[in-house]
Amino acid sequence: MALRIIFMGTPEFSVATLLALIEAGHEIAAVYTQPPRPAGRRGLDLQKSPVHQAAEERGIPVFTPVNFKNPDDRAAFKALAADVAVVVAYGLLLPEEILLGTRLGCYNGHASLLPRWRGAAPIQRAIMAGDRETGIMVMKMEKGLDTGPVALTARVEIGPDTTAGSLHDLLKQAGAAAMVEAVAKLEAGDLPLTEQPEAGVLYATKIDKAETRIDFSKTAAEVDSHIRGLSPFPGAWFELGVNGKPERVKVLGSALAEGQGRAGEVLADGTLVVACGQGAVRLTQLQKAGGKPLAAADFLRGTPVAPGTVLS
Repeated sequence: MALRIIFMGTPEFSVATLLALIEAGHEIAAVYTQPPRPAGRRGLDLQKSPVHQAAEERGIPVFTPVNFKNPDDRAAFKALAADVAVVVAYGLLLPEEILLGTRLGCYNGHASLLPRWRGAAPIQRAIMAGDRETGIMVMKMEKGLDTGPVALTARVEIGPDTTAGSLHDLLKQAGAAAMVEAVAKLEAGDLPLTEQPEAGVLYATKIDKAETRIDFSKTAAEVDSHIRGLSPFPGAWFELGVNGKPERVKVLGSALAEGQGRAGEVLADGTLVVACGQGAVRLTQLQKAGGKPLAAADFLRGTPVAPGTVLS
């Protein structure tokens, strides 16, 4: 017997779980997502979220409250008479009245191994911190930021080439499968809950623009993790003198390399091996403002960088 579900999510990451629940035969009573945002060059067009678009294509009712302070919004949620709410990257903290507004409560698919990396940017923070493993945890939501008991865990390795983009894609599929499994167990009355440990809590704060600049004085491992954790968006960057003017260059790919020198110094002709505070990194994919991503060799053909140049 299928469950009647309210789905709450916003970005493309969430769509995979929505579609997996539909495929599993559950009834999606409604979708809640962030309101349309200004888009286009002038910001005059309103862009519906990926979840909003996916729901409309399937004829599912969509609600876009700014928050749940309005009593009418809370009443409309309860009136759906859903068995459970499934939340994946919705983007709003839910009040207790919503958390308790379905028969079985609210379950969240969170992209980290809780209690490590609670909060807004767990995928990027895990890579930037040099973690070797992350995952998806399905948890029953309670008041507080990602503090509820855990129902199910799916682990994913973070390899030396993993970027935020590639990890995002792995986790969205793992998250969809985990949530379908969790909902099936919930439906069968066989979904045990385990309280999160009190030790090991870390918060994945939203990425600030001020921290995206590459600091080559750090170790090569730290620089490499920083670059991969911000690729492809928002992108780590350095400044390079081009025609006598500083120009910002994003780095979308990197790897550890051999070499030593001043922090930020380009070490070899025809390559972008750059010295760090300890060790060196090879910059493998770059993008100038307004340009397309280029492999390092192609970048250097258009923008030569001589050995001894110091990137900052």
